[in-house]
This record gives sequence, C-alpha cells and structure tokens, in this order.
Amino acid sequence: IAATQPSTDWHLKENAREHHTSKFSSEELLVRRGQAFTITFNGAERPEQNLIFIAETGPKPSKATKTLATFDISSTVSKEGWSAVLQSSSSSSVSISISSPHNAVIGRYRLSVQSGSSSPQSLGTFVLLFNPWSSGDDVFMPNTAECEEYVLEEFGIIFAGNKNHISSFGWNFGQFQGDILNICLSIMDRSLYYRQDPITDVSHRHDPRYLGRVLSAMVNANDDQGVVLGNWSGKYEGGKNPTSWTGSGEILQSWKKSGFKPVKYGQCWVFAAVLTTVLRCLGIPTRTITNFSSAHDADGNLRVDEFYDADGNHLERGADSVWNFHVWNESWFTRNDLGPSYSGWQVLDATPQEESGGIYQCGPASRHAIKEGEVELDYDGPFVFAEVNADCMYWNYDSATGKKTLIFSKSTEIGASISTKAVGRDARVDVTRDYKYEEGSAKEREIFKKARKKLGLEDKFDPTAPKQEEVEQKPDISGKFKVAGSLEVGKDLNLLLVLENLQSDAKAVNVNMTAWSTLYTRRRVNQIWKDSLSVTLAPKEEKQFPIKIKYPEYQQQLTTDKTIQVTALCHVEDGIQVLVKRNITLDNPAIDIQVLGEAKVNKEVVVEVAFTNPINEEVKDCVLQVEGSDLLQGILELRIPPLKAREKSSTKFKLIPSEAGPKHLLVNFFCDKFADIKTFKMVNVIN
Repeated sequence: IAATQPSTDWHLKENAREHHTSKFSSEELLVRRGQAFTITFNGAERPEQNLIFIAETGPKPSKATKTLATFDISSTVSKEGWSAVLQSSSSSSVSISISSPHNAVIGRYRLSVQSGSSSPQSLGTFVLLFNPWSSGDDVFMPNTAECEEYVLEEFGIIFAGNKNHISSFGWNFGQFQGDILNICLSIMDRSLYYRQDPITDVSHRHDPRYLGRVLSAMVNANDDQGVVLGNWSGKYEGGKNPTSWTGSGEILQSWKKSGFKPVKYGQCWVFAAVLTTVLRCLGIPTRTITNFSSAHDADGNLRVDEFYDADGNHLERGADSVWNFHVWNESWFTRNDLGPSYSGWQVLDATPQEESGGIYQCGPASRHAIKEGEVELDYDGPFVFAEVNADCMYWNYDSATGKKTLIFSKSTEIGASISTKAVGRDARVDVTRDYKYEEGSAKEREIFKKARKKLGLEDKFDPTAPKQEEVEQKPDISGKFKVAGSLEVGKDLNLLLVLENLQSDAKAVNVNMTAWSTLYTRRRVNQIWKDSLSVTLAPKEEKQFPIKIKYPEYQQQLTTDKTIQVTALCHVEDGIQVLVKRNITLDNPAIDIQVLGEAKVNKEVVVEVAFTNPINEEVKDCVLQVEGSDLLQGILELRIPPLKAREKSSTKFKLIPSEAGPKHLLVNFFCDKFADIKTFKMVNVIN
C-alpha cells in the first residue's frame, strides 16, 4: 500500500551554500547542474524497497528529449545521467544525494519517488541552473573571482558618452531579487521558439548558445511581445525615457504585472542590462560591453556611408549609421559547434537593429572569430565585425542633381575604446585589443580584407585601392574642433575651429557651420546654431576661430542624451571640400551621496543626497529616485521642492540593509532643466 504523501526537507540553506544560490530569495530549492544536492523525505517505505526517482521538466517530458529521467539508488554518482546515492535512512525517513548531468536541461523540475509497484509520490519542485563553477559545464569559468563578478554581482557600471569623453553610470541588475528568477523562466516560455514547438525548445535548454540567441530575441519587443520596446525618436510619451531607468528589476516586474506587455521604452544599454540580468540569473557568466563610434552597417558591405549637404548638415540618407556608443553583451561558454579556439566570450546583442533568421536577434558571435575576420562562422559575424571595424565614407550629396561626391574616407574611425567594468572593482577595462588588431596596423588591414573576401566583397570599392569614380583626392587644408573650457549642461559651450593650410600657396576658404542636438545614435533632433565665415589662409598658416554657443541657445533644444554634433563644411577655392565634425557629450552637474554612520544589517542608517542648482534660474518638478539590491526594497521616490538659482538642496532618507557585504546605492535626480543626473555609492554593510 502506498504511503501517505511524503513531506520533503530540501535542506535549502546547505544546498544553496554549496551551489552558490544563497543570494536568491526563494522558498524553493535552487541548484546548479552537474553537482549533488541532498534531500530528506519521510513517509517512504524502507529504501530496500527499490526507490525510483523521477525528475521531469517541460510540457511533455520524455527520455528522448532529455526532459525526463528515472533513476534508482546506486552506490556511485553516474557520469552520464541522473543518479541518487543513499546518505542515511531510519524507520521514518530517507536522506538522498541527487546528482544531475553536466549537460542537463535547465529550468523548473518536478521530482517524485516511486516505491515498489505503488504509484509515484510527488516530492515537490526545484529549479536547475547553469553551473560556471563546474568543469564539465559548457559555461565553466575557471577563475572564481570572475564567477563572482559575472554571475553573482548585482551591480554593474555601463560606459557611455563618446570616445573623446567616456562617461559611466551604475546599474542595478538585481538578478537575485524577489520574483526575478520566475520572470526569467517565463521569458523562455514566451519566446517564438517555445510557441512554435515547446517540446523541442525545452530540449535545447541545456545549451547556452541556444538560450543566448533565444533570449537576445526575447529581451526586445519586436516579433514576440518581448520585454522592452525600443524608441529612438527623442519623444517618449506614454512610457519612461530610456535614460531614466537605473535597474532591470523595475522593467522585468512591469513586464510581468502588465500581463507581459512590452515595457516602454528602451535603448541599447537597457536591452543589454536586462539581458545581463536574465543570463546571470540563469547562471551564464555575462557582462555588458560598450563600443564607441559603433557602426550600424545595414547593407552588409562593411562600410558606413554618411551624407552631408553643402551647408554641412548631416543628411538622413541611407540606412547606415554610426552611434556615439553602443552597448551589447558578452557571455562566456564553449563553442562545440566551432571548435575550442572559438570558445570563451561570445557576443550577444538584444538591441533590435537588423533581422537574423527572420527575427530581431543577434549572436552568439565568437569574439575570437570577430578578431580573426572569420565572419562566416555562426552567428551574425558580418554585423558584429562591422560594428567594430567598418570603414567610414563621407559624401557630399546634391539633392538637386542627385550627385554624390566622396569627401574623404577613414578606416580608423569605428570601434574605439571598447569598454567593460573591471572584475571586483568599480573601474573601466579596455578590451579593444580582444576585438581587433591595432588600428592602422598591417595585420588589421589584412583581417579587414580577409573579412571582405569571405563576404564576396573583395572586388568592390576598397579605400586602400580606389577606383576611378570614387577617387579620393588629397585636401589642401585640414581642420578640427577643439574644446575650450568645460562641457557641462547649464554652461556656455566654447569651441575653437582650427584650420590649417597644408599647401605652400594661399587658400581662400568659405566655411558653413551648424550645430544640432542629437541622440546618442547621432540622429539629428533640433538645429541649435548656424554660422558661416570666409577666410584666406596664408601658406602653411594655422588659424583658430572661437565659437560660443550660449546655454539659453541650446537649453530648449538639447535631448536627454545631452549630445551635440558640430560640423564645418569647408569649401576651398579650386580644391576639394573638407568636412570637420565633432560629437560632443555634455556632462550633468554633480550630485553627492553621504552615508551618515555605519551601515549594519537590519539597522536603520541615514543617507544624505546633496545637489546644487548650477544655473541662474529656478529649477522645479524635482524628483530623487533611489534603488539598490539588499539596501532597500524596490525604488524609493522623493519629491523635492523647487530650487532657486544657485541654491543647494539636501535630502535625507533612511535605509535598512538586509544583507552584509559591499552593496551599491544608485541615485537618479531629475527636474525640468536637467534630465537624469545619476551617481552611485558603494556602501559596506556589516553584520
């Protein structure tokens, strides 16, 4: 006769400690694959009665799809499949150590036990995750400090700005908070792959390569009602401005609460940060990568074409573009499909830019393959290669005649200062050399030609071997914009246009200048300023022309990306045109956080945030938003009274930390004149 329903002791604390899952706040057993966990249950017959265990996952579990395992008690752990080893038994209870294979499907399992010929008894459910601490796992990461950072760390730093002026902001990944794990599991069950064929989809969930690709599609809303809806218009009505988010938790929870409607709005770093949260939660080591001067090569020729009119205005022609920066992900796993040298960091990109296989997904592309120009290897090599390596072509376009004239080309423009957060510290690490050989070196050109050849492009235009219709002439003058003074919202913008005559005879030059506010994608939004000047440069002469754009001139026109593109198109008499341009990112004024006293677990601590209004007019509609995993639940939002010109405000609030260790507090302040002034502070919480 079958015993009554067994009650199960999952040994949650001990198992979590062994499996690096203690940070999750869950009443359910969460363990990593390829590693033993212990459970005790009572109500079973004596183990001599041949206990058989059944572990199953997904909608129609079967042994063929490796979503069903039945195993009995053995004396040793199985190398291949699931196994159970008896730890101890008494007349009323049995302790068993259960092991899963290194390549088990991840997700939520149902576990039951059968004794003799009686029907199976449910023991309950547990969740199985990837195991980067285990050498048999595809995501194995030998360096434990890297495991700590890329799987267990809930705080990240994302780099932004532009290559001349790199800025950064904190992000709360929050992968262990509240209901995030369940939301991540439901993301997998809402993908197009699952909807089309749930049985096959679940059977592929042992493979980080497969899941990385599926999740890169699911984090954007395109095709599949995924998590975040992108918006690069500069207008964000009906949703949140992408620059205002400070963490993934609010986004993932909003998606679930709304009945899985896409959350408005995201831009590249939001997609990358949410994908980091999901992959770290599932146990795949993942980080965000920022690429400066990032190419979006829409037509697959490894070349980006930009068009300008006679006044120097950047024209929205053609689908190619160069972004001040773009953020994607790298995840760490083996590439059994490509071979050992292609294992390690893999590029995934959840920002919906180009379709791959008919839907908006990108990667995984082996970073090693990108560096070596092996663009034919799966997945999306040409697109990722172009992001860091495309050549830039600048054209003058006459809309009346439709004629385009090459102004100049540049092969060293794209893919600068590729950046990620350091392991274990709040600093920037440059990984450009991991993506390409030194810019301008013979090896770098050789790889570029190799990539073009693999794509069948070797006969088409190559900047180093011009054809007749696209001959690049040598300019008579050179020019550049220099920054004079600080680049801060609220202050006048002072620049110098420096023109130099490269020839030994005088040159007459007419210069048309414009300044536009842009998005970080360099999409123009509002014209701020225009001017022109005529000058004759003596032989070999260099001249400087000061330019001042006053704060009131740009204040209304600035986007929340705080970016301005200044161009000067120089028409040289009897010579070719010279284009001078610079993308400028303005800094927000500073905001200061002080923790008053020691931060202790479960004890109140006061935090003070100070901000000084730097401009000569009142700012109003001021809001302070605060978040931080293990420091406070959710997001604290405080309204702050208006601040008169130059007035300082100080706001105090209380925290009750819930866990010891180094934690990060993230603050975002915004008002009618300043968007999203962000900072973060490390708070060391003691027991």
